[in-house]
Amino acid sequence: MSIPGVAVASVDLGASSGRVLLVTLRDGQLELEPVVRFTNAGHDVQGIFSWDLPYLVAEIEKGLAAATRVAAARGLELASVGVDSWAVDYGLLDSSGHLLRLPAHHRDPRTNVSFAAVTSTIDPWSLYQRNGIALLTFNTLFQLVADGDLARSAQSMLLIPDLVNYFLCGQRAWEITNASTTQLLDLTRQWDDELFERFSLPRHLVGELTEPGHVLGTVIAPTAIAAGASVNTLVICVASHDTASAVLAVPAQDGNFAYVSSGTWSLVGVELDEPLIDHAAFEAGYTNELGAFGRTRFLRNVMGFWLLQEVIREFALDGQDFDAATLTGEAQSITPRRFLVDAESDELLGTGDMRGRLAAQCVRLGTEVPVTAAEFTRCIMDSLALAYRRALRGISAVTGTRVDVVHIVGGGALNEVLCQLTADACGITVQAGPVEAAAIGNALMQLRGLGALGADLGAMRRLVSASFPPIHFEPVRDDADAWDEADSVLEVGRQSS
Repeated sequence: MSIPGVAVASVDLGASSGRVLLVTLRDGQLELEPVVRFTNAGHDVQGIFSWDLPYLVAEIEKGLAAATRVAAARGLELASVGVDSWAVDYGLLDSSGHLLRLPAHHRDPRTNVSFAAVTSTIDPWSLYQRNGIALLTFNTLFQLVADGDLARSAQSMLLIPDLVNYFLCGQRAWEITNASTTQLLDLTRQWDDELFERFSLPRHLVGELTEPGHVLGTVIAPTAIAAGASVNTLVICVASHDTASAVLAVPAQDGNFAYVSSGTWSLVGVELDEPLIDHAAFEAGYTNELGAFGRTRFLRNVMGFWLLQEVIREFALDGQDFDAATLTGEAQSITPRRFLVDAESDELLGTGDMRGRLAAQCVRLGTEVPVTAAEFTRCIMDSLALAYRRALRGISAVTGTRVDVVHIVGGGALNEVLCQLTADACGITVQAGPVEAAAIGNALMQLRGLGALGADLGAMRRLVSASFPPIHFEPVRDDADAWDEADSVLEVGRQSS
């Protein structure tokens, strides 16, 4: 049973922005109120593309103080705070608990060499069989190997949400959903000691794994208290990988659903009871990450709005300022599928000359080449929808899972053009929302940790659906042949490259 009038703060960090939201459970409904938003971006620091963690922590502390004030204005005490973020990146701490270096960004190219070194030492298929994690150059394993002596000199390694929790409450923890993305857990859901030893990584860098809902302590950071946070506010481990929190908040009514967690990245997948360690899954690049309640998130990484963000940034450098909403509206009037790229290609991973890389892919695939900002936007929207279609069809083929509905959660749920294109490309009903799924899933686990919600996953999802009803998009059935043709164009281009 729910307890009315419980307020918690969800800190949701994305790769391009962060936010602190006040989430209230009152009269059996969730209420959501953004209190602070801030930008986030990587910066070159002494030759390493890095995250400005001190800035992020300062913004989070301001947000926590603001949430405390807003809750008080509603007649409530802020009960707790939880943090979720992107995966794989981390901070290395010395014996005094100080950062040895700013956390490196997963788009930093230093891992290209370590990825090659690791995969020449251990067969990639053998590595996949140990943990079920797709081999991506930015995985934590490859980052730690790249950091070499610096990693070996550290006392501990904390992933970004655990690192923020540490600075807030002074307690170190290793939350399991985010830890599962590192490629350093084995299939028993424990740290893979043999892998640490094999690559000369100190085992003391990590400690006991923590489940979502675990109460770490209370806010003690002097700067947070000075900003206005309360010493009575608990710090609770949530499903701290943002996709794990977002999937927890999918308002699904049955098990035959897939999800697209759409933001800077797009994560396309289904839920399974257990990891699927299958050679076909390995070859297709599917990964097995842990979710809340011990569920497995079987998914594939696809580029997301990072592509559009970079295009907009590059046009701004040329003196042409655009916003995503305007460009998406203008793109609607452009003939569909004129411009296509492979939105799963590693060629699009890094920073710089995104327009040039997109154009080069169009040339290689034999489609028209975009020139205007609206044409680049059309290219990205069509290509993302096509990538979602390919990922979902691959999931169905590998797992035997029937998908009756696709839930798009996260920022992409606001993009009605992309939602409709996804329904058309996949030939399946799309339900869009909630937009702040990660923050809502974050709050659900805090409420469970506080005893305000039970451990019934279905009940949690019904609560989300009742509080934030999704928007439905039905596919245009007579478009199917055109999407089949576009898929064929992409497949020929992949084979030729």
